[in-house]
Amino acid sequence: MNQAPIRSGIAWKLILVLIPIVTLLLLLWLRHIEVAALRQRTVSSYGTVPAFQLVNQNGQPFGSAQLAGKIWVADFIYTTCPGPCPMISSRMSELQKPLEKSDVHLISFSVDPEKDTPQVLRGYAEKLQADPARWDFLTGPKSAIYNLSHDSFKLAVSDGSDERGIPVHSTRMVLVDRRGQIRGYYDATEADAVTKLLADTNHLLREQPK
Repeated sequence: MNQAPIRSGIAWKLILVLIPIVTLLLLLWLRHIEVAALRQRTVSSYGTVPAFQLVNQNGQPFGSAQLAGKIWVADFIYTTCPGPCPMISSRMSELQKPLEKSDVHLISFSVDPEKDTPQVLRGYAEKLQADPARWDFLTGPKSAIYNLSHDSFKLAVSDGSDERGIPVHSTRMVLVDRRGQIRGYYDATEADAVTKLLADTNHLLREQPK
């Protein structure tokens, strides 16, 4: 029996298995190279986040006191969002693995706090497989959250009282340093948002070690 066709078939199967693995490794390597290159750029400052206190997905008080001395990344979403929120939350989720050995914290503010109770936010967090020790989902008085978005983070926000009838909010993620200074804005709808954010976060981790 001729073994050549059998060996050829096995070889092709191995090639087909290896192609996606090699492609994934190549993409990860290219992201690493790009992050390393972007680390060299200067990270600006855009003002200070004032003190605040809200409630997290576990019904516990959570605010600036718990974030003191930490680098953190914030976004504004709501759980029933029909638009960009799933993408924003997915981008935030992508940050968990590369930052798992750091003390960087992730914060998601709900712009629909009346519906997004702690219990609802906890379910949303579980769907995202969010690490509860590193990613908090915050709710509280609407005025406090909207003031934070508009006045502190300088992000557009609307409560849905217009003709669309749904909350409107920014798609940007925001990087905050250990001193409470805003150091960068990253549009989650852009393909390179996570790469740029990781580069600047790594820059801050070197600039402001624990």
